Amino acid sequence: MKKRTTRFRELLARPELLILPGTHDALGAKLAEAAGFEALVSGGYSASATLLGEPDTSQLSYTEMADYYARLCDATELPLLADADTGFGGVANVVRTVRGYERAGVAALLLEDQVFPKKCGHYAGKRVVPRTEWLGKLKAALDTRNDSDLVIVARTDAVAPLGIDEAIERAQLAREAGADMVFADALETEAQMRRFCAEVGDVPVLANMIEGGKTPEFTPAQLKAMGFAAALHALAPTYAVAYALQELYRHLKRDGHTRAMRERQVTFADFNAIVGLPRYVAREARAEDQAADVVAGWDAARTASA
Repeated sequence: MKKRTTRFRELLARPELLILPGTHDALGAKLAEAAGFEALVSGGYSASATLLGEPDTSQLSYTEMADYYARLCDATELPLLADADTGFGGVANVVRTVRGYERAGVAALLLEDQVFPKKCGHYAGKRVVPRTEWLGKLKAALDTRNDSDLVIVARTDAVAPLGIDEAIERAQLAREAGADMVFADALETEAQMRRFCAEVGDVPVLANMIEGGKTPEFTPAQLKAMGFAAALHALAPTYAVAYALQELYRHLKRDGHTRAMRERQVTFADFNAIVGLPRYVAREARAEDQAADVVAGWDAARTASA
């Protein structure tokens, strides 16, 4: 099988829009793969929510995020787009982040231009660093990667604090610096989305579809017509899980049991199949059979030599 990084690049090069569903844990990664998706995304927003129960405000460290991505990549063969936030510091931190994320197995990573501590791109009050600081980090990331197919995505959050013109110019500069893909988060209108795609030049552009966020939601066909190469649906699974758990806890608290939710739950047997229990049972049985063969051979040899 081809490397995940190579497969991700090939998916971006296809004529149709690449849809990247979100996942915030290894179980979600397995479910997305089983549903037939070809690549995944997981960002700091959902990681902060599921690991800490906190908002996306730079509370997770580089080591926590690298470990988080290693667990996701161990759970699936799908290429994963990871969130490197601001690189967790300066150029030296960016170098360490790229190396760690590569070891974790990610296929692509986002590097943004917000001031640390960063915020979710759809929160209010964002600030961005000077162009040169961000571009220096991008160059460090590009120079550090061991796998030339690792996709480095340049993300700018300049739209809210500095305007669409600055966001476009930053994306153009990132393209000139060698970024493999560009992304302006929290574009606020269809006109901004069309203009950004039209003016950034010959580089794939990423769209971010957040339910209730600042960017208008469009269909894959509409996004492709605007000029986007891929679309994130990073938060929908986290919102769906939060809703489902709210409902489950509400019914359990009210009724003292979960029978009212039974049709909205997988069964015990189905869940064991999802997480691969039959494979583990078969592997244990095979190991026991192999061990028994070794013992039998040993006993036979000792008997023959007695």
